[in-house]
Amino acid sequence: MDMEPSVSNVSLASEPTTKFIEFLRSFKDATGRVKYRERIRRMILLRQRSLIIDFPDLMAYDRSLATSLLESPSEYIPALDRAITEVVKLDDMEYASSVTFHARLRALPETVPLRELRAEHIGKLVMIEGILTRASPVRQLLTEAVYQIGDKEGYLRIESPLEQVVLPGPKKKVKLLLDRCKFIDWQKLTVQEKPEDLPPGQLPRSVDVIVTDDLVDKARPGDRVSVIGIVKVHQERPSSPASFSIYIEANNIEVSESGLEGVEITPEDEKKILELAKDPDIHKKIIRSIAPSIYGNEDIKEAIAYQLFGGVPKVYPDGVKVRGDIHILLIGDPGTAKSQLLKYVARLAPRGIYTSGKGSTAAGLTAAVVRDKTSGEFYLEAGALVLSDKGIACIDELDKMNPQDRVSMHEAMEQQTISIAKAGIVATLNARCAILAAANPRFGRYINERPFNENIDEKKLPPTILSRFDLIFVLKDIPDEKIDSALADHVLSLHSGRVEKIGDIIPPDLLRKYIAYAREHVHPKLSKEAVEKIKEFYLEMRSKAKGGLSPIPITPRQLESLIRLTEARARMALREIATAEDAEAAIRLMKVCLSKVGYDEETGKIDIDIIMVGRPRSHQERLATIMDIIKKLEEEYGGEPVSIEEIYREAELRDIPKEFVDKSLKYLMEEGEIYEPRPGYVKRTRS
Repeated sequence: MDMEPSVSNVSLASEPTTKFIEFLRSFKDATGRVKYRERIRRMILLRQRSLIIDFPDLMAYDRSLATSLLESPSEYIPALDRAITEVVKLDDMEYASSVTFHARLRALPETVPLRELRAEHIGKLVMIEGILTRASPVRQLLTEAVYQIGDKEGYLRIESPLEQVVLPGPKKKVKLLLDRCKFIDWQKLTVQEKPEDLPPGQLPRSVDVIVTDDLVDKARPGDRVSVIGIVKVHQERPSSPASFSIYIEANNIEVSESGLEGVEITPEDEKKILELAKDPDIHKKIIRSIAPSIYGNEDIKEAIAYQLFGGVPKVYPDGVKVRGDIHILLIGDPGTAKSQLLKYVARLAPRGIYTSGKGSTAAGLTAAVVRDKTSGEFYLEAGALVLSDKGIACIDELDKMNPQDRVSMHEAMEQQTISIAKAGIVATLNARCAILAAANPRFGRYINERPFNENIDEKKLPPTILSRFDLIFVLKDIPDEKIDSALADHVLSLHSGRVEKIGDIIPPDLLRKYIAYAREHVHPKLSKEAVEKIKEFYLEMRSKAKGGLSPIPITPRQLESLIRLTEARARMALREIATAEDAEAAIRLMKVCLSKVGYDEETGKIDIDIIMVGRPRSHQERLATIMDIIKKLEEEYGGEPVSIEEIYREAELRDIPKEFVDKSLKYLMEEGEIYEPRPGYVKRTRS
């Protein structure tokens, strides 16, 4: 029998408060535990001020009371707050009298789409979901004002966070007694529609959310949030007295950490997903299902499949974080469907954003500090890489970006954070996203006769950004009768409406759910056999670099890429253990990339320096030799400028062709290592 003491002053409480007290004291969950009494005791123990209340529990206890709470939250939420205080008194009278408690509601019956907030919702309790794009600095809000008018004191309670405080009496004689006033923490957030909820061709809508007390600084720009609060209005401008704007006074705000955000997986979907994973050809089926209307490019589609599933991020004991996301760069001729692949992936990925390099700035990609028009305060606004946190950012026309804007991606690609230090705001935002980028070759088309480093413009795609991509693919448009005939048949059949050419694929909606489910629930680890395979390949490649003059074919960066690819392939089959077969597939894909991108024509060897440094080891050695020749000739001529003809002769003795000397001299001049004091002569800038 429950011998609990009676609640004090219940007779003074309103009827809703009495009902809420009974709910908090008596509601039992499925296991028979008195759920909220235990939560309240834990709240007291941890010295917290807020109690989380699951709305379905209240609905099950008293439907009429729950409906009244939704319809008249301004009356019923304070009653629920008072009920918590009364129940806390049963366990800790001292704590109950010194703290203001808050009821934080969770899981309302339905979510109102942000763009459907209307006048009918004003004064009601609603739940919205979106991305937090702005957050103001935390300020202190006056809630109870004590003021002095002459010799008399007055008291005023401020009900609304956006209410203008107007004190009575002649203003000259009114003095606020600040040390006796009461304040709470206050912050203004802006929540924007999620990209996947945005109707085509529409601008994203946003709404201001006011958070107070222990809800401030609970979420950061870029976080996906669920907000429960009361819809209220405030006057936009004094000049238009009849025009009001909607804002939400938050009761609770929850940050979503789930990769399933925006993807609803029903038990039937889960059954289909687990059934699909049993298919022995699941890898081939998924690869076939990626952009099936685009002909060929099997290796690229395989790489994109691995990217969609991703590797497993890790945090080492010393705090060092290693990303699990896979970055891919496509460089190729016009008309090779680069943009179509990117747009398809942005639609398929659970959190995918597509942007073009030409129309993107550093602030648009990372984060911007903007000034609010009304208050003049500076706000932090999240950019594309932050908004695609735990998803994929597809960046087209990467080579068309301004160099200073492209540099902003470096930190996001490796550390997976965005650091901002502007206008007094110093913050670090999460950008845990994979990047799929596309760029055009230096001369418009890829020239087969030239090595990879000469086919790209080093100023537009420097080694600092190339080296951060796990896989780089070259797409060439080479006439071939057999391939051209198959491509023509494929395209013509699609245009004729005969989609049977696409073959047996997984429907995009189901594949999207499959990817979201795998990323959320499957976290593979490497088996002993997989570790051996990767180690064997790595050591074999490294052994080719024995001797000081040999090119280095692979670095630890590629080793980490192989691990990510192996884990991603295991994830595709929903396996917790990555096998030797997964490692072999990852190694094959890495070899394909290295043979196309890291192959040095002169030495006939794979040289990773083409990506890491921007030129093969053989070129670096020759460049150093030419600098030595200039230094030696300068010393012979007593520090005078050196004739280029003399450099040609010396280089010829070392088997360096004239064309390479010309290229090297031009490069050294651009780098500021040498200059031309007069035509036909050069001199070092530093002796």
